[in-house]
Amino acid sequence: MGRPATQHSMIDEERELWRVGQVYCVMVSCCSGAELQVRRDDEILLRELYPMKSDLYERARDLRDEYEARCRSPR
Repeated sequence: MGRPATQHSMIDEERELWRVGQVYCVMVSCCSGAELQVRRDDEILLRELYPMKSDLYERARDLRDEYEARCRSPR
């Protein structure tokens, strides 16, 4: 018989990449690549899948620049 699944093995690894005000970006790593999520509180504003983390990091930098520009510009 196999080992019972633990809660840890069922949860993908999640890492915050940046935060601008109440908006933050996380990378969720999984076996098939990585998912980029932009969130505000518990709401997911954007979700994108990437087979390579390098592409995800590049997109995350672009999104951070975009959100920082939004925060700097008057509304």
